[in-house]
Amino acid sequence: MKFGGTSVGSVNALAKVVEIVKNTREQNHDIVVVVSAMSGVTDLLLNAAHAAEAGNEEAAREARAQISQKHTQALHHFLANSERQVVMTRINALLDEFKALCHGINVLGELTPRALDVIGGLGERMSAPQVAAILSHAGIPAQDVSATELIITDNRFGSAVPLIDQTGEKTNAGLRPILDKGKVPVVTGFIAATAGGIQTTLGRGGSDYTATILGRALQADEVWIWTDVNGVMTADPRVVPEAHPIAHLSYAEVSELSYFGAKVLHSQAIRPARRANIPVRILNTFEPDHPGTLITDEARESSKTVKAVTAIKNMSLISLEGQGMAGIPGVAGRTFTAVARTDTNILMISQASSEQAICFVVPTLDVPKVVASLEQELAREIERRDFDRIKVEDDAVILAAVGAGMKGTPGVSGRLFGAMGRERVNIIAIAQGSSEFNISLVVARGDADKAVRAIHQEFELEKPD
Repeated sequence: MKFGGTSVGSVNALAKVVEIVKNTREQNHDIVVVVSAMSGVTDLLLNAAHAAEAGNEEAAREARAQISQKHTQALHHFLANSERQVVMTRINALLDEFKALCHGINVLGELTPRALDVIGGLGERMSAPQVAAILSHAGIPAQDVSATELIITDNRFGSAVPLIDQTGEKTNAGLRPILDKGKVPVVTGFIAATAGGIQTTLGRGGSDYTATILGRALQADEVWIWTDVNGVMTADPRVVPEAHPIAHLSYAEVSELSYFGAKVLHSQAIRPARRANIPVRILNTFEPDHPGTLITDEARESSKTVKAVTAIKNMSLISLEGQGMAGIPGVAGRTFTAVARTDTNILMISQASSEQAICFVVPTLDVPKVVASLEQELAREIERRDFDRIKVEDDAVILAAVGAGMKGTPGVSGRLFGAMGRERVNIIAIAQGSSEFNISLVVARGDADKAVRAIHQEFELEKPD
Protein backbone atom coordinates (compact mmCIF):
# COMPACT_ATOMS: atom_id res chain seq x y z
CA MET A 1 0.00 0.00 0.00
CA LYS A 2 1.34 3.39 -0.99
CA PHE A 3 -0.11 6.46 0.71
CA GLY A 4 0.46 9.77 -1.06
CA GLY A 5 1.13 13.21 0.42
CA THR A 6 -2.50 14.14 1.00
CA SER A 7 -3.11 10.69 2.52
CA VAL A 8 -0.52 11.35 5.26
CA GLY A 9 -0.80 15.14 5.24
CA SER A 10 -3.29 15.79 8.06
CA VAL A 11 -4.71 14.35 11.27
CA ASN A 12 -7.89 13.31 9.47
CA ALA A 13 -5.94 11.62 6.67
CA LEU A 14 -3.62 9.77 9.04
CA ALA A 15 -6.65 8.48 10.97
CA LYS A 16 -7.92 7.04 7.66
CA VAL A 17 -4.54 5.39 7.06
CA VAL A 18 -4.74 3.66 10.45
CA GLU A 19 -8.28 2.49 9.70
CA ILE A 20 -7.34 1.14 6.25
CA VAL A 21 -4.25 -0.74 7.46
CA LYS A 22 -6.10 -2.15 10.46
CA ASN A 23 -9.05 -3.38 8.40
CA THR A 24 -6.78 -5.00 5.81
CA ARG A 25 -4.67 -6.75 8.45
CA GLU A 26 -7.87 -8.16 9.96
CA GLN A 27 -8.39 -9.93 6.61
CA ASN A 28 -5.10 -11.80 7.21
CA HIS A 29 -3.08 -9.89 4.64
CA ASP A 30 0.62 -9.17 5.04
CA ILE A 31 1.10 -5.48 4.26
CA VAL A 32 4.03 -3.29 3.30
CA VAL A 33 3.25 0.43 3.58
CA VAL A 34 5.05 3.04 1.47
CA VAL A 35 4.64 6.69 2.45
CA SER A 36 5.21 10.02 0.77
CA ALA A 37 6.18 13.19 2.61
CA MET A 38 3.33 15.09 4.23
CA SER A 39 1.61 17.23 1.58
CA GLY A 40 3.50 20.44 0.88
CA VAL A 41 6.70 19.39 2.66
CA THR A 42 8.76 18.44 -0.41
CA ASP A 43 7.94 21.75 -2.09
CA LEU A 44 9.01 23.63 1.06
CA LEU A 45 12.30 21.73 1.14
CA LEU A 46 13.14 22.18 -2.54
CA ASN A 47 12.08 25.84 -2.69
CA ALA A 48 14.25 26.59 0.33
CA ALA A 49 17.22 24.82 -1.29
CA HIS A 50 16.86 26.90 -4.46
CA ALA A 51 16.50 30.06 -2.37
CA ALA A 52 19.71 29.19 -0.50
CA GLU A 53 21.53 28.85 -3.82
CA ALA A 54 20.29 32.34 -4.70
CA GLY A 55 21.65 33.71 -1.40
CA ASN A 56 18.54 33.54 0.80
CA GLU A 57 18.87 31.36 3.90
CA GLU A 58 15.76 32.79 5.54
CA ALA A 59 13.57 30.50 3.41
CA ALA A 60 15.23 27.46 5.01
CA ARG A 61 14.51 28.79 8.51
CA GLU A 62 10.87 29.43 7.60
CA ALA A 63 10.53 26.01 5.95
CA ARG A 64 12.04 24.32 9.00
CA ALA A 65 9.49 25.98 11.28
CA GLN A 66 6.53 25.11 9.04
CA ILE A 67 7.58 21.47 8.63
CA SER A 68 8.19 21.06 12.34
CA GLN A 69 4.75 22.48 13.09
CA LYS A 70 3.03 20.09 10.66
CA HIS A 71 4.64 17.04 12.24
CA THR A 72 4.17 18.28 15.80
CA GLN A 73 0.47 18.85 15.20
CA ALA A 74 -0.03 15.35 13.80
CA LEU A 75 1.98 13.64 16.52
CA HIS A 76 0.28 15.60 19.29
CA HIS A 77 -3.07 14.18 18.18
CA PHE A 78 -2.01 10.52 17.99
CA LEU A 79 0.81 9.91 20.48
CA ALA A 80 1.48 10.21 24.18
CA ASN A 81 4.14 12.69 25.24
CA SER A 82 7.00 10.19 25.60
CA GLU A 83 6.27 8.56 22.22
CA ARG A 84 5.96 11.97 20.60
CA GLN A 85 9.36 13.06 21.91
CA VAL A 86 11.07 9.99 20.45
CA VAL A 87 9.69 10.68 16.94
CA MET A 88 10.26 14.45 17.11
CA THR A 89 13.88 13.86 18.12
CA ARG A 90 14.39 11.99 14.83
CA ILE A 91 12.49 14.60 12.82
CA ASN A 92 14.41 17.48 14.40
CA ALA A 93 17.71 15.76 13.57
CA LEU A 94 16.63 15.63 9.92
CA LEU A 95 15.56 19.28 10.04
CA ASP A 96 18.98 20.16 11.47
CA GLU A 97 20.54 18.28 8.53
CA PHE A 98 18.33 20.28 6.16
CA LYS A 99 19.40 23.58 7.73
CA ALA A 100 23.09 22.61 7.51
CA LEU A 101 22.74 21.58 3.87
CA CYS A 102 21.06 24.87 2.97
CA HIS A 103 23.83 26.78 4.73
CA GLY A 104 26.43 24.90 2.69
CA ILE A 105 24.52 25.58 -0.53
CA ASN A 106 24.33 29.26 0.38
CA VAL A 107 28.08 29.47 1.05
CA LEU A 108 28.99 27.66 -2.16
CA GLY A 109 26.31 29.33 -4.25
CA GLU A 110 25.67 25.99 -5.96
CA LEU A 111 22.93 23.37 -5.67
CA THR A 112 24.05 20.09 -7.21
CA PRO A 113 21.65 17.33 -8.35
CA ARG A 114 23.11 15.06 -5.66
CA ALA A 115 22.39 17.63 -2.91
CA LEU A 116 18.91 18.20 -4.34
CA ASP A 117 18.16 14.48 -4.01
CA VAL A 118 19.25 14.46 -0.36
CA ILE A 119 17.13 17.51 0.48
CA GLY A 120 14.15 16.40 -1.62
CA GLY A 121 14.00 13.06 0.19
CA LEU A 122 14.00 14.46 3.74
CA GLY A 123 10.19 14.66 3.81
CA GLU A 124 9.81 10.90 3.34
CA ARG A 125 12.49 10.25 5.95
CA MET A 126 10.37 12.28 8.42
CA SER A 127 7.06 10.75 7.35
CA ALA A 128 8.00 7.06 7.72
CA PRO A 129 8.88 7.09 11.45
CA GLN A 130 5.82 9.24 12.13
CA VAL A 131 3.42 6.84 10.40
CA ALA A 132 5.12 3.78 11.96
CA ALA A 133 4.72 5.28 15.44
CA ILE A 134 1.08 6.18 14.82
CA LEU A 135 0.30 2.65 13.59
CA SER A 136 2.12 1.08 16.54
CA HIS A 137 0.22 3.26 19.02
CA ALA A 138 -3.03 2.10 17.39
CA GLY A 139 -2.12 -1.53 18.09
CA ILE A 140 -0.62 -2.32 14.68
CA PRO A 141 3.05 -3.30 15.18
CA ALA A 142 5.05 -1.30 12.65
CA GLN A 143 8.68 -0.52 11.86
CA ASP A 144 9.99 2.27 9.63
CA VAL A 145 12.51 1.32 6.95
CA SER A 146 14.52 3.55 4.64
CA ALA A 147 14.21 2.60 0.98
CA THR A 148 17.91 3.46 0.65
CA GLU A 149 18.48 0.04 2.26
CA LEU A 150 16.17 -1.70 -0.23
CA ILE A 151 16.19 -0.07 -3.67
CA ILE A 152 19.53 0.08 -5.49
CA THR A 153 19.77 2.43 -8.47
CA ASP A 154 22.23 3.92 -10.92
CA ASN A 155 23.63 7.38 -10.12
CA ARG A 156 21.29 9.42 -12.29
CA PHE A 157 20.32 11.93 -9.61
CA GLY A 158 16.78 13.28 -9.85
CA SER A 159 15.43 10.34 -11.81
CA ALA A 160 17.40 7.22 -10.93
CA VAL A 161 16.83 3.83 -12.56
CA PRO A 162 16.48 0.82 -10.21
CA LEU A 163 18.79 -2.18 -10.59
CA ILE A 164 16.28 -5.01 -10.41
CA ASP A 165 18.38 -7.99 -9.26
CA GLN A 166 20.19 -6.12 -6.50
CA THR A 167 16.96 -4.46 -5.41
CA GLY A 168 15.21 -7.83 -5.21
CA GLU A 169 17.90 -9.27 -2.96
CA LYS A 170 18.02 -6.21 -0.69
CA THR A 171 14.24 -5.92 -0.45
CA ASN A 172 13.67 -9.54 0.53
CA ALA A 173 16.54 -9.45 3.02
CA GLY A 174 15.28 -6.20 4.52
CA LEU A 175 11.52 -6.68 4.62
CA ARG A 176 10.73 -10.39 4.97
CA PRO A 177 12.17 -10.68 8.53
CA ILE A 178 9.94 -7.76 9.58
CA LEU A 179 6.89 -9.36 7.97
CA ASP A 180 7.73 -12.71 9.57
CA LYS A 181 7.56 -11.02 12.99
CA GLY A 182 4.01 -9.89 12.24
CA LYS A 183 5.00 -6.24 11.79
CA VAL A 184 4.08 -3.75 9.07
CA PRO A 185 7.17 -2.24 7.38
CA VAL A 186 6.65 1.48 6.71
CA VAL A 187 9.01 2.36 3.87
CA THR A 188 10.11 5.78 2.66
CA GLY A 189 8.80 6.43 -0.83
CA PHE A 190 10.63 8.37 -3.55
CA ILE A 191 14.19 7.76 -2.31
CA ALA A 192 16.73 5.03 -3.08
CA ALA A 193 20.52 4.70 -3.13
CA THR A 194 23.38 3.68 -5.38
CA ALA A 195 25.35 0.50 -4.70
CA GLY A 196 27.83 2.74 -2.89
CA GLY A 197 25.14 4.08 -0.56
CA ILE A 198 24.71 7.53 -2.12
CA GLN A 199 21.08 8.66 -1.91
CA THR A 200 19.12 9.09 -5.12
CA THR A 201 15.47 9.76 -5.95
CA LEU A 202 13.08 8.15 -8.42
CA GLY A 203 11.64 11.46 -9.70
CA ARG A 204 8.78 13.57 -8.38
CA GLY A 205 5.79 11.42 -7.56
CA GLY A 206 8.20 8.49 -7.27
CA SER A 207 6.53 6.91 -4.22
CA ASP A 208 4.18 5.10 -6.63
CA TYR A 209 7.28 3.71 -8.32
CA THR A 210 8.69 2.66 -4.94
CA ALA A 211 5.53 0.66 -4.24
CA THR A 212 5.57 -1.24 -7.54
CA ILE A 213 9.33 -1.87 -7.33
CA LEU A 214 8.88 -3.41 -3.87
CA GLY A 215 5.75 -5.24 -5.00
CA ARG A 216 7.68 -6.88 -7.81
CA ALA A 217 10.59 -7.79 -5.53
CA LEU A 218 8.28 -9.36 -2.92
CA GLN A 219 5.97 -10.97 -5.53
CA ALA A 220 3.01 -9.21 -3.93
CA ASP A 221 -0.55 -10.23 -4.75
CA GLU A 222 -1.49 -6.62 -5.51
CA VAL A 223 -0.21 -3.06 -5.20
CA TRP A 224 -2.68 -0.48 -3.89
CA ILE A 225 -2.03 3.21 -4.55
CA TRP A 226 -3.99 5.28 -2.03
CA THR A 227 -4.56 8.85 -3.18
CA ASP A 228 -7.25 11.56 -2.89
CA VAL A 229 -9.41 10.66 -5.92
CA ASN A 230 -11.61 7.66 -6.72
CA GLY A 231 -9.25 6.16 -9.28
CA VAL A 232 -8.14 7.22 -12.75
CA MET A 233 -10.65 9.70 -14.19
CA THR A 234 -11.97 10.00 -17.74
CA ALA A 235 -10.63 13.58 -17.75
CA ASP A 236 -9.55 16.28 -15.32
CA PRO A 237 -12.75 17.02 -13.35
CA ARG A 238 -11.67 20.65 -13.02
CA VAL A 239 -12.00 20.91 -16.80
CA VAL A 240 -14.81 18.40 -17.37
CA PRO A 241 -17.29 18.37 -14.45
CA GLU A 242 -18.90 15.18 -15.83
CA ALA A 243 -15.65 13.22 -15.59
CA HIS A 244 -15.88 9.99 -13.59
CA PRO A 245 -13.58 7.18 -12.43
CA ILE A 246 -12.73 4.38 -14.86
CA ALA A 247 -13.40 0.96 -13.32
CA HIS A 248 -10.74 -0.94 -15.27
CA LEU A 249 -7.69 -0.16 -17.38
CA SER A 250 -4.97 -2.28 -18.92
CA TYR A 251 -1.27 -1.69 -18.19
CA ALA A 252 -0.89 -0.32 -21.72
CA GLU A 253 -3.75 2.14 -21.34
CA VAL A 254 -2.64 3.50 -17.99
CA SER A 255 0.95 3.79 -19.27
CA GLU A 256 -0.27 6.06 -22.05
CA LEU A 257 -2.37 8.12 -19.64
CA SER A 258 0.34 8.55 -17.00
CA TYR A 259 2.89 9.46 -19.67
CA PHE A 260 0.60 12.15 -21.06
CA GLY A 261 -0.14 14.01 -17.89
CA ALA A 262 -2.65 11.98 -15.84
CA LYS A 263 -1.15 12.76 -12.44
CA VAL A 264 -2.79 9.94 -10.53
CA LEU A 265 0.16 7.61 -11.21
CA HIS A 266 3.90 8.14 -11.73
CA SER A 267 4.81 7.58 -15.39
CA GLN A 268 7.29 4.77 -14.61
CA ALA A 269 5.30 3.12 -11.82
CA ILE A 270 3.36 0.64 -13.91
CA ARG A 271 6.47 -1.00 -15.42
CA PRO A 272 7.54 -3.23 -12.49
CA ALA A 273 3.95 -4.36 -11.92
CA ARG A 274 3.49 -5.08 -15.62
CA ARG A 275 6.65 -7.20 -15.81
CA ALA A 276 5.54 -9.27 -12.81
CA ASN A 277 1.83 -9.21 -13.84
CA ILE A 278 0.78 -7.75 -10.48
CA PRO A 279 -2.63 -6.01 -10.43
CA VAL A 280 -2.55 -2.37 -9.31
CA ARG A 281 -5.50 -0.58 -7.70
CA ILE A 282 -5.91 3.20 -7.50
CA LEU A 283 -8.02 3.93 -4.39
CA ASN A 284 -9.23 6.93 -2.41
CA THR A 285 -8.00 7.21 1.19
CA PHE A 286 -11.02 9.37 2.04
CA GLU A 287 -13.56 7.02 0.43
CA PRO A 288 -11.97 3.62 1.10
CA ASP A 289 -15.13 1.69 0.15
CA HIS A 290 -15.08 3.04 -3.42
CA PRO A 291 -13.74 0.33 -5.80
CA GLY A 292 -11.47 2.82 -7.60
CA THR A 293 -9.59 1.70 -10.72
CA LEU A 294 -8.19 -1.79 -11.23
CA ILE A 295 -5.21 -2.07 -13.60
CA THR A 296 -4.36 -5.48 -15.09
CA ASP A 297 -2.65 -6.96 -18.11
CA GLU A 298 -5.68 -7.38 -20.36
CA ALA A 299 -8.13 -4.67 -21.37
CA ARG A 300 -11.69 -5.72 -20.49
CA GLU A 301 -14.51 -5.64 -22.99
CA SER A 302 -15.96 -2.13 -23.14
CA SER A 303 -18.36 -0.21 -25.31
CA LYS A 304 -15.97 2.74 -25.16
CA THR A 305 -13.46 3.13 -27.97
CA VAL A 306 -11.85 6.01 -26.10
CA LYS A 307 -11.69 5.63 -22.30
CA ALA A 308 -10.03 8.87 -21.26
CA VAL A 309 -8.63 12.13 -22.53
CA THR A 310 -5.78 13.95 -20.87
CA ALA A 311 -3.75 17.09 -21.44
CA ILE A 312 -0.15 17.95 -20.66
CA LYS A 313 0.57 21.66 -20.50
CA ASN A 314 3.64 23.92 -20.32
CA MET A 315 4.98 22.38 -23.51
CA SER A 316 6.70 23.85 -26.58
CA LEU A 317 6.76 22.62 -30.16
CA ILE A 318 10.19 22.77 -31.84
CA SER A 319 10.21 22.49 -35.64
CA LEU A 320 13.06 22.03 -38.12
CA GLU A 321 11.94 23.11 -41.58
CA GLY A 322 13.61 23.50 -44.96
CA GLN A 323 13.62 22.12 -48.49
CA GLY A 324 17.27 21.18 -48.07
CA MET A 325 16.33 18.59 -45.43
CA ALA A 326 14.91 16.18 -47.98
CA GLY A 327 17.26 13.30 -48.64
CA ILE A 328 19.96 14.29 -46.12
CA PRO A 329 20.84 11.04 -44.35
CA GLY A 330 20.77 10.98 -40.56
CA VAL A 331 19.08 14.32 -39.93
CA ALA A 332 16.52 12.83 -37.55
CA GLY A 333 19.17 10.81 -35.72
CA ARG A 334 21.43 13.82 -35.25
CA THR A 335 18.47 15.95 -34.16
CA PHE A 336 17.43 13.59 -31.41
CA THR A 337 21.02 12.91 -30.38
CA ALA A 338 21.42 16.66 -29.85
CA VAL A 339 18.27 16.72 -27.70
CA ALA A 340 19.40 13.64 -25.74
CA ARG A 341 22.64 15.39 -24.79
CA THR A 342 20.54 17.91 -22.84
CA ASP A 343 18.73 15.18 -20.83
CA THR A 344 15.42 16.46 -22.18
CA ASN A 345 12.39 14.22 -22.54
CA ILE A 346 10.67 14.33 -25.95
CA LEU A 347 6.97 13.69 -25.45
CA MET A 348 5.80 13.57 -29.07
CA ILE A 349 7.29 13.51 -32.58
CA SER A 350 5.72 14.24 -35.98
CA GLN A 351 7.34 14.31 -39.43
CA ALA A 352 6.02 15.12 -42.89
CA SER A 353 6.48 12.41 -45.54
CA SER A 354 8.17 15.02 -47.77
CA GLU A 355 11.01 15.05 -45.23
CA GLN A 356 10.94 18.85 -45.35
CA ALA A 357 9.83 19.27 -41.74
CA ILE A 358 10.20 17.47 -38.45
CA CYS A 359 8.74 18.64 -35.16
CA PHE A 360 8.73 17.44 -31.60
CA VAL A 361 7.37 18.55 -28.24
CA VAL A 362 9.46 19.19 -25.12
CA PRO A 363 8.80 20.91 -21.77
CA THR A 364 9.00 24.69 -22.18
CA LEU A 365 11.62 24.99 -19.43
CA ASP A 366 14.03 22.88 -21.53
CA VAL A 367 13.69 24.89 -24.76
CA PRO A 368 16.77 27.16 -24.41
CA LYS A 369 19.23 24.29 -23.87
CA VAL A 370 17.57 22.18 -26.60
CA VAL A 371 17.75 24.96 -29.18
CA ALA A 372 21.40 25.69 -28.27
CA SER A 373 22.29 22.01 -28.68
CA LEU A 374 20.49 21.80 -32.05
CA GLU A 375 22.23 24.92 -33.33
CA GLN A 376 25.59 23.45 -32.37
CA GLU A 377 24.88 20.01 -33.87
CA LEU A 378 23.39 21.34 -37.12
CA ALA A 379 25.57 24.45 -37.53
CA ARG A 380 26.84 23.39 -40.97
CA GLU A 381 23.36 22.68 -42.34
CA ILE A 382 22.03 25.95 -40.93
CA GLU A 383 24.92 27.84 -42.54
CA ARG A 384 24.19 26.14 -45.88
CA ARG A 385 20.50 27.10 -45.51
CA ASP A 386 19.42 23.46 -45.63
CA PHE A 387 17.17 24.54 -42.77
CA ASP A 388 15.09 27.66 -43.05
CA ARG A 389 15.03 27.95 -39.28
CA ILE A 390 14.59 26.26 -35.93
CA LYS A 391 11.11 27.38 -34.98
CA VAL A 392 9.75 27.34 -31.41
CA GLU A 393 6.06 27.60 -30.55
CA ASP A 394 5.43 28.05 -26.84
CA ASP A 395 2.11 27.61 -25.01
CA ALA A 396 1.54 24.25 -26.66
CA VAL A 397 -0.57 21.50 -25.09
CA ILE A 398 -0.55 17.80 -25.94
CA LEU A 399 -3.97 16.15 -25.87
CA ALA A 400 -4.05 12.37 -25.73
CA ALA A 401 -7.16 10.29 -26.38
CA VAL A 402 -6.53 6.82 -24.97
CA GLY A 403 -8.35 3.51 -25.13
CA ALA A 404 -7.73 -0.09 -26.18
CA GLY A 405 -11.05 -0.03 -28.05
CA MET A 406 -9.50 2.32 -30.62
CA LYS A 407 -7.43 -0.53 -32.06
CA GLY A 408 -8.96 -1.67 -35.34
CA THR A 409 -12.05 0.49 -34.95
CA PRO A 410 -12.74 2.55 -38.10
CA GLY A 411 -13.70 6.19 -37.80
CA VAL A 412 -12.12 7.08 -34.47
CA SER A 413 -9.77 9.65 -35.99
CA GLY A 414 -12.59 11.10 -38.06
CA ARG A 415 -14.78 11.59 -35.00
CA LEU A 416 -11.87 13.10 -33.08
CA PHE A 417 -10.96 15.60 -35.78
CA GLY A 418 -14.63 16.33 -36.43
CA ALA A 419 -15.07 17.29 -32.79
CA MET A 420 -12.08 19.62 -33.07
CA GLY A 421 -13.49 21.18 -36.23
CA ARG A 422 -16.89 21.85 -34.67
CA GLU A 423 -15.18 23.66 -31.80
CA ARG A 424 -12.92 25.53 -34.25
CA VAL A 425 -9.80 24.17 -32.56
CA ASN A 426 -6.69 24.35 -34.73
CA ILE A 427 -4.59 21.18 -34.61
CA ILE A 428 -0.89 22.06 -34.85
CA ALA A 429 0.56 18.51 -34.98
CA ILE A 430 -0.68 14.91 -34.85
CA ALA A 431 0.87 11.58 -33.85
CA GLN A 432 -0.47 8.06 -33.37
CA GLY A 433 1.41 5.11 -31.93
CA SER A 434 1.44 1.79 -33.75
CA SER A 435 -0.35 0.25 -30.76
CA GLU A 436 -3.43 2.31 -31.81
CA PHE A 437 -4.17 2.89 -28.11
CA ASN A 438 -3.48 6.61 -28.33
CA ILE A 439 -3.99 9.53 -30.70
CA SER A 440 -2.06 12.64 -29.69
CA LEU A 441 -2.72 16.18 -30.85
CA VAL A 442 -0.91 19.44 -30.23
CA VAL A 443 -3.12 22.49 -29.77
CA ALA A 444 -2.63 26.01 -28.45
CA ARG A 445 -3.03 26.47 -24.70
CA GLY A 446 -6.08 28.70 -25.21
CA ASP A 447 -7.90 25.87 -27.00
CA ALA A 448 -6.91 23.03 -24.67
CA ASP A 449 -9.82 22.98 -22.21
CA LYS A 450 -12.57 23.23 -24.82
CA ALA A 451 -10.79 20.56 -26.88
CA VAL A 452 -10.75 18.18 -23.89
CA ARG A 453 -14.46 18.83 -23.27
CA ALA A 454 -15.26 18.28 -26.95
CA ILE A 455 -13.48 14.89 -27.04
CA HIS A 456 -15.07 13.82 -23.76
CA GLN A 457 -18.53 14.65 -25.14
CA GLU A 458 -17.91 13.12 -28.59
CA PHE A 459 -17.02 9.74 -27.15
CA GLU A 460 -19.69 9.92 -24.43
CA LEU A 461 -17.17 9.43 -21.64
CA GLU A 462 -19.57 11.00 -19.14
CA LYS A 463 -21.67 7.82 -19.33
CA PRO A 464 -20.14 4.96 -17.32
CA ASP A 465 -20.03 1.55 -18.98
